[in-house]
Amino acid sequence: MRLVPISQCQPGMRLAKKIFSGDGLVLLGENIELTSRHIVRLEQYGIQFVFIKDARTDDIVIPEIISENTISLALKEIKTNFRAMMDLPKQKKGAAPYIAQPFKQMMNMIIDDLSNHKDAMIMLMNMGIVDDYLYQHSLNVCVYTTLLGSAYGYSKDELMKLGMGALLHDIGKTQIPMDVLKKPGSLSDHEFQMMRNHAKIGFELLKDEPNMPLIVAHCAFQHHERVDGSGYPRGIKGDEIHDFAKWIGLVDSYDAMTTNRVYRAPMLPHQAIELLYAGTGTLYEQHMVQLFRDKVAIYPIGITVQIHTGETGVVVDFNHSYPHRPIVRMLYNEAGEALASPYEIDLSKQLSTMIVSVNGEQSSVGLASGI
Repeated sequence: MRLVPISQCQPGMRLAKKIFSGDGLVLLGENIELTSRHIVRLEQYGIQFVFIKDARTDDIVIPEIISENTISLALKEIKTNFRAMMDLPKQKKGAAPYIAQPFKQMMNMIIDDLSNHKDAMIMLMNMGIVDDYLYQHSLNVCVYTTLLGSAYGYSKDELMKLGMGALLHDIGKTQIPMDVLKKPGSLSDHEFQMMRNHAKIGFELLKDEPNMPLIVAHCAFQHHERVDGSGYPRGIKGDEIHDFAKWIGLVDSYDAMTTNRVYRAPMLPHQAIELLYAGTGTLYEQHMVQLFRDKVAIYPIGITVQIHTGETGVVVDFNHSYPHRPIVRMLYNEAGEALASPYEIDLSKQLSTMIVSVNGEQSSVGLASGI
């Protein structure tokens, strides 16, 4: 299978992975043949990439660090409980509707799945989920952050609190008017302040929730604070910010950049990573960015890349020690003609070979960063 931008999909292509709704329901199943209508609808839903079956890449296996069953159940639970929060009458907005238990059960499933993939890399999770950004983003940030926490060495109890904090970091947005949340244009000053208030609202919603660790509420409160004090809502800095909130803030930024939004298209991992590097030591802790860098598949398996010779291929595997130097199966020559005999190159061993574009977009990581 290979990862194809929706803009490059053609009728007759077959899906290699399911497409889920925000409710966790399967909208399009594996092996479905795409029609023109499917493609238009997926674009309207905000899907930017899909996994497509391809005879020359059918042997490529995309790691499943979270099972489809867990994804489906988690999305359903997130949407059900977040919508219950949206429906709270105004006089009850200071008390969440007893959400600790279902989210703890969900976290146990996520931690169990991740425990079976201790060496997993962070891959893009947002290709096969449509509907509401808030639900998708909450699940993505939870999975990425829990994976990082495991790599960092946190205990299962710490992972539970960290994951819960990540899962609920944006719950304050359930109290923001939908027309503001989904506004495609620039926000007014008033609307911008409403959005910034979601961190404080999230804290108020969670701090008195029965059986909810208080640190989870603080994660919601602090995930937009930054090391240099430039964040919000309080402008605290350094050690005043809990480490869990720092991890969540880092991952939140990455996922927001790599997920489709109503006001812009998503970045690819190599583009988002460059922006995170720029914030090292000011917005984010250096050691956290370094671990994040080592755990992110900058070039996800299945993505199309072009090397400096003009040849084009598909990433078939990554090197854990050098995530920015993947293994690529070359499929087309510099003239764009299909190779009669595709071959693979390991960029961690061929250091003079550089990736210059990803899905037709210029890459800066392969050429410049070297990290």
